[in-house]
Amino acid sequence: MLAAQIVAFQQPLRVERVPDPTPGPADAVIRVAAEGICRSDWHAWMGDWSWIGLSPALPIIPGHEFSGTVEAVGREVRRLRPGDRVTVPFHEACGHCSYCLGGVPNLCDAVQIYGITQNGGYAEYVLVRNADFNCIKLPDAVDFLTAAAIGCRYMTAFHGVTKQGDVRPGQWVVVHGCGGVGLSAVQIAAAMGAQVIAVDVSEQKLAKARDEGAVATVDARHENVPQAVKDLTRGGADVSIDALGIRDTVRNSVLCLRKGGRHVQIGLTTSQERGEVELPVDVIVAQELQIYGSLGNPHPDYRALLALVERGVLKPASLVSRTVRLEEASDVLHQMTEFGTLGFHVITEF
Repeated sequence: MLAAQIVAFQQPLRVERVPDPTPGPADAVIRVAAEGICRSDWHAWMGDWSWIGLSPALPIIPGHEFSGTVEAVGREVRRLRPGDRVTVPFHEACGHCSYCLGGVPNLCDAVQIYGITQNGGYAEYVLVRNADFNCIKLPDAVDFLTAAAIGCRYMTAFHGVTKQGDVRPGQWVVVHGCGGVGLSAVQIAAAMGAQVIAVDVSEQKLAKARDEGAVATVDARHENVPQAVKDLTRGGADVSIDALGIRDTVRNSVLCLRKGGRHVQIGLTTSQERGEVELPVDVIVAQELQIYGSLGNPHPDYRALLALVERGVLKPASLVSRTVRLEEASDVLHQMTEFGTLGFHVITEF
């Protein structure tokens, strides 16, 4: 099969033919129809996240936002057959630990991540282990491009907004960073009836956030973000989501909350922070602020997410700005270094 591999950090991907994957007894091989290029892929390509044990061993095929058709299954697979249309959460789970059995397989004790701990979807085919548990069948009305857009960034934002953020109609919700996760959070929170404020340093991205439902925007280059938010909301946000993970967005997210507000941390940090950011602890205590982490989207919650997409309430495909060939993936990763991409870029030609 044709695949793009990271063979050296921060260097162009190598596109070449590699052996096709073969399913084990409980596995499935998926023919990839669409694969998103995510900032997490960029982090893997940069060699980040060694501080949490997630810097990939090279060479590796990146990619964890794929959708496609079941090509082959192992002899123990019961729920799937060749020809089924599927997507797969980026956090591959075991299906039998206490977290999986408790409905939160995104926290699986044996979690594996496509494109980081095992080969991913920048290829014609990808292997999915424990396929009966990890493959999510797609409704007929959800096409492959939409499913790839749901992939990581959108489903992560869905979990962050609806579960960890517990966003309610009428609440003030601030989203810091209008990349893929951030724009997804803006769209989802607005669809839930929240009043959304988007924060970024790019006017182009702020304009896109307004298109996706933001009622106000804050340009962090020119404004004091916490003060601007408190002025707009007359006291602070009910929920504040950091979708980027750099020091300034983490701190601004916490500081723009009203008393009793909830900060949701979705963005993972860069090599500059290496997982450590100072927080205003006294403010957190005195104002009884709540701090929530948010990772991926549990498998059982795909049913609600896909139903909302199928009904047109949520529109992840509207965030796709460009489709590309596999050979163009390196160029997109380089653009991400300068935050030069808008919305989602999705590989559709392999």
